Amino acid sequence: MDLRLDRLLTLYLISPLRRHASGGEPSIPILMYHSIADEDEKGLHPYYRTATAPSVFAAQMDRLHRANFSVIGLAEAILRCGKHESAKGSVVITFDDGFRDFYTNAFPILNRYGFTATMFLPTAHIGESQLSFKGKECLSWGEVRELQKHGISFGSHTVTHPQLHDCDATSIREEIVGSKQAIEQKLGCAVQSFSYPYAFPETDTGFKEMLREELRQSGYDNGVCTALGRPGPTSDPFFLKRLPVNSDDDQQLFLAKLAGSYDWLAKPQYLVKMAKKWAGTAPRQ
Repeated sequence: MDLRLDRLLTLYLISPLRRHASGGEPSIPILMYHSIADEDEKGLHPYYRTATAPSVFAAQMDRLHRANFSVIGLAEAILRCGKHESAKGSVVITFDDGFRDFYTNAFPILNRYGFTATMFLPTAHIGESQLSFKGKECLSWGEVRELQKHGISFGSHTVTHPQLHDCDATSIREEIVGSKQAIEQKLGCAVQSFSYPYAFPETDTGFKEMLREELRQSGYDNGVCTALGRPGPTSDPFFLKRLPVNSDDDQQLFLAKLAGSYDWLAKPQYLVKMAKKWAGTAPRQ
């Protein structure tokens, strides 16, 4: 396992401090997965890796089961966030990108424990026959319909998975409306949830206001993004924070993330983004 400062600080500084702190506002962890497959991602920092080995995913789901976590959907999580007694012990499981390894590797494990999940689909890459995205095979609509019958929820991840922050208003509207309509037509049910692709531009207030209004007018009720943390009573329901999970999350770090000990990293991340914004050197999100 790679030596990583975020893990060391989380386990040996933040976690001990949190054990002696008074309870904060109620919050529910939303786990963010992408691919459930054995992949070599050694060229990436552990934080940015997006693959979770099936054996690791199985161990994580077993941990949730043994710790008596209740796996719920996004809408229910938003309702529960304001209630201390019902927020504790709840978790939301989400997947981005519509990869087929969800069907082959993740779903059998989720089904073993009776867990649900929400998969966000980039609809241009979902077909009646198998299409691919980022070099990986994606779900077919037949597999999506089968998963839906077994309790898996589906949301929008745009049509083509673009950098929305770089798109004009018309393109943004086409991406979020087109994907919603495609899923609703194929599945025959309303799509309520949206997942923002790529890094979320949380420092751009004007963009967030515009996107929030577009989502609301397009008929969405909630959404998630890649900003780090756990949502609580004051969270924006359209841009709920999540916790990234991958093969490098050992049991200690996984439990620490669920408990909130990893949330500290959001502040330095935000400050770095603000500094780059003020300096005019912020990368394209």
